[in-house]
Amino acid sequence: MKLDTKALGAMKGNKPIAMLTAYNYPIARYLEKSGIPVILVGDSLAMVERGLKNTRSVTIEHMQYHVEAVRRGAPNTHLIGDLPYQTYESIEDALKNSRLLIKAGADSVKLEGPHPEIIASLVANGIAVAGHTGLTPQSASHLRQVGKNAEEAQRILGEAEAITRAGAFLLVLEHIPDKLGEEVTNSISIPTVGIGAGPHCDGQVLVINDMLGIGDYWPPFSKQYAHVGQIVKEAADKFKEEVEQRSFLSK
Repeated sequence: MKLDTKALGAMKGNKPIAMLTAYNYPIARYLEKSGIPVILVGDSLAMVERGLKNTRSVTIEHMQYHVEAVRRGAPNTHLIGDLPYQTYESIEDALKNSRLLIKAGADSVKLEGPHPEIIASLVANGIAVAGHTGLTPQSASHLRQVGKNAEEAQRILGEAEAITRAGAFLLVLEHIPDKLGEEVTNSISIPTVGIGAGPHCDGQVLVINDMLGIGDYWPPFSKQYAHVGQIVKEAADKFKEEVEQRSFLSK
């Protein structure tokens, strides 16, 4: 059963929220079968699907394509679509591009940083919004942990409160100290979902490729639950060997 924003909000303090990213149909099918309550179609697809260095070259068309594929694979799961870099510079742009993601199959959208006016406008137009503070890769000049000094911590707390007041239903906290993650979680009324933000958030999210161990590099705050990349290589090695030795059989 697909959870709406009210049901997800009610999980705060009651049941931790497990969220994973997905970018394609088969992975989305498996996540829905597993009962993952929220799937994020993240702009992280830039690195893990397209081999790019950062998220800034992802377009709204890329996001529409992947949202559509994930929706087909997980028709009964709440799906959040990331608004790409520079697609919410104005209220008009944010509304237009959010509607494109909703039309593609998203139940809600996510945007990075302190944009309370844009969030409030989207919510007023019937679009559910997830916020994102801490490390915000679309605008960051580095990927180091943020919020380690008092000034940064206060800024992140203020952003979290502003995003909440604007009407967001959920807040992603990325790569901040555990203590700050706990402080933000305790200071706002909406669920927090952490990625490298400590164990005290209301939920956790991982990039699916990081979780599965697909790739050559993983952020320091990711966690691998499998090593699928090695399995793929071993299977490809075996296939190549059978073909070259003429021992390949069709079954």
